[in-house]
Amino acid sequence: MTIRVLIVDDQAMVRAGFAALLAAQSDIDVVGEASDGRQGVEVSRSAHPDVVLMDVRMPEMDGLAAARALLEPPPGVVHRPKVLMLTTFDVDDYVYEALRAGASGFLLKDAPPADLIAAVRVVASGDALLAPSVTRRLIADFARQKPSRAKDPSLRLNGLTPRETEVLELIARGLSNQEIAERLVLAEQTVKTHIGRVLAKLDLRDRAQAVIFAYESGLVSPGDAP
Repeated sequence: MTIRVLIVDDQAMVRAGFAALLAAQSDIDVVGEASDGRQGVEVSRSAHPDVVLMDVRMPEMDGLAAARALLEPPPGVVHRPKVLMLTTFDVDDYVYEALRAGASGFLLKDAPPADLIAAVRVVASGDALLAPSVTRRLIADFARQKPSRAKDPSLRLNGLTPRETEVLELIARGLSNQEIAERLVLAEQTVKTHIGRVLAKLDLRDRAQAVIFAYESGLVSPGDAP
């Protein structure tokens, strides 16, 4: 299946470089470009990309506002792409808020080309870009410094089985599906099933929101060992 990608960045050279790199992949099709968040939302609504590469800081409408518009569309708009935030900083308040809004992860703009290609594929597959240690640190910092405004998210944990709670905890500590399977002595497909149930029960979009929820609910704390 071909992955349809939209690139939203106010720097023309960045857009051109990313477009050339991604278009050279047999399984990726660059369906549009935009120079600011507002235009990015408009192009996304017409081009229906699977993944939007969204710069954090842009004129007109920044990447956070644009991500929210795409991930929480108005009534009547059915299409909701995956959003991968692009940033020049490894710790950025905008990225924290984007993850809470439902973005599937973030990538540093100076990441190696192979990482960009892999990130698009990971996000398109429905997973979240949470493997790099810098991402785990960022989310841990986020959870510690910016507590949720929810009244008591821990109450929602009551709907999970003990096994599902255990799986959520390991997701939040940064373990991959394979690592969780090895830790719990389960088949990897069984782990995927548990993750699907966790997301459904907690009404979460993907692993990124699952990690944030686990920190905010108190299930795990920053600094917990994997």
